[in-house]
Amino acid sequence: MTETPHLSPQEIIDLYKAEFGVGIHEARITERGEGVKKTKNYNIWIRVDRELLKPAIKKLMDIRFPHFAVIAGNDLGDEIELLYILSVFYGTKFGEYMVTFGIRLPKTDLTVPTITDLIPGALLSEREKQEFFGITVTDIPDGRRLFLPDDFPQGVYPWRKDETGIKPEMVRELWAIGRPKDRPVPPVPEKKPVVEVPAAEGMEKKTGGAAE
Repeated sequence: MTETPHLSPQEIIDLYKAEFGVGIHEARITERGEGVKKTKNYNIWIRVDRELLKPAIKKLMDIRFPHFAVIAGNDLGDEIELLYILSVFYGTKFGEYMVTFGIRLPKTDLTVPTITDLIPGALLSEREKQEFFGITVTDIPDGRRLFLPDDFPQGVYPWRKDETGIKPEMVRELWAIGRPKDRPVPPVPEKKPVVEVPAAEGMEKKTGGAAE
C-alpha cells in the first residue's frame, strides 16, 4: 500500500470535512511551542458523531497508521465526553501531529463501539472508561474490571460528577466500602510528633553560635 504523503494539519481537516460533512461538529487546530526554541507543533481536534468514530479512525489509518496514546473522558453533566488521542506521522521530525477525536454520549445511552479491532492497544483504556464512567463498550474482547477491586460497589463510577459518583462517606473511609466484616482494619502507623525548632535556635546550631 502506498503511503499518503505528509499532510499539513489543515489538509487533514479538509479531508475529514469532505468525507464526513455534517457528521463533524467541530474541527480546529491548536499550535504549541516545544523545547527551548519553541518549535511549532500542532494538535488537531475533531468532534464527530458516535457512529463516525470508527470510520474517522480508519480514515486516519489510511493517511498513516497512527500511534495510540489514550482515551480520556469528562463528565459534562448530561453527557460523557470521550477523547481518543492519537498521533499521526509518528516519529517525523517536526511533522508529527496529535489528533484527538471527540464524541459525546448522552447519559441515557452510554454505549460506544470498541476500537480494538482497529487498534488492539486501546483495550486497557476502554476497560478503564467502563469502570470509571459507567459506559458500555460494545464487542469489547475483555470487559473485566481492571483497576477497581471486585468488591467495589456496582453502579458507582469514580469519575462521574452526578449521583453515581463517589459518595462523601466513601471518600472518608474508602477502604471500608463493601469490605467483608471479618477482614481486619488496615494498620495505620502512628505518626510521630514533629518537634518545631525556633528559628533563632536553629541558626545557632547551624552557625555554631549566636550572632553577636
